[in-house]
Amino acid sequence: MKYIDIVNGPQKASAIIQGCMRMPSLSKEEAAKVIKTAYECGINFFDHATCYGAGEAEVRFAQALPLTGLKREDIYIQSKTGIYPDRQEFDWAKEAILSAVDGILSRLKVEYLDTLLLHRPDLLFDPEEVAEAFDKLENEGKVRHFGVSNLMPMQIELLKKCVKQPLVINQVQLSLEQSQLIDQELYMNNKTTDMSFMRDGSALDYCRLKDITIQAWSPLQVGMFKGTFIDNPEFPALNKALEELAQREGVSKTAIAIAWILRHPAKMQAIIGTMNPEHIKDVCDATKVNLSHHDWYELYLASGKFLP
Repeated sequence: MKYIDIVNGPQKASAIIQGCMRMPSLSKEEAAKVIKTAYECGINFFDHATCYGAGEAEVRFAQALPLTGLKREDIYIQSKTGIYPDRQEFDWAKEAILSAVDGILSRLKVEYLDTLLLHRPDLLFDPEEVAEAFDKLENEGKVRHFGVSNLMPMQIELLKKCVKQPLVINQVQLSLEQSQLIDQELYMNNKTTDMSFMRDGSALDYCRLKDITIQAWSPLQVGMFKGTFIDNPEFPALNKALEELAQREGVSKTAIAIAWILRHPAKMQAIIGTMNPEHIKDVCDATKVNLSHHDWYELYLASGKFLP
């Protein structure tokens, strides 16, 4: 496993994060096996959100953790709040944040979160309210570090106008297929392709300038919910390139796809969502792979991009 020191945040955090969104479908024994396997592979960072199974992911994690033999201080636990599917709203109001964290801690049966992320932008957010909530959570020892998810630079700047704590993470979508976080600067001022459109306000460059760690979600996905590109017949060139590198490195194609993200000099973390222990082992082989500059571009182009 590779580890990174998140600036102003958790230290020696695993480059691969175990996402827990699908954990509600498991028994507590199955969930314990997922947690233990991930930890044995070197993963020490676990990601939750209040909307994952309407909180059931956090409940199952709490039921499973005692069965693993791990201590709370052995791992980093992160959760996100802000999405309320039941009322079709994003909500960053002070009381909503405070209530959400109390619920998270109760469901996880822990005294603190290592990181709390605001989950997608509330279009009505008041940075002063967020700042008050963060101050209270920090002063009460309920949250150690703070960050955001799916935010553009100016939204982060607006938060920073009032929030005094460093915003140490921005969790955004990135994969070989969904690489728009990277694409735009390559096609700058090019009217022949819509890949020149700026969709994120230069979030990647901004986060690198501001020492904000990118966490890549859905690193194997096509779109948001269309499944994986691994062994997908719609991506023959990409799978051929993945297979060639996988055979060379003695790992799976999945590991190569994750290694492509980890190869980027921004020192990102990649979030995996599998609940299959064998797949977890396969993915973690990504940290054994050292892709060359040429390898990285070969995969990028095989995913359907072109050099202008």
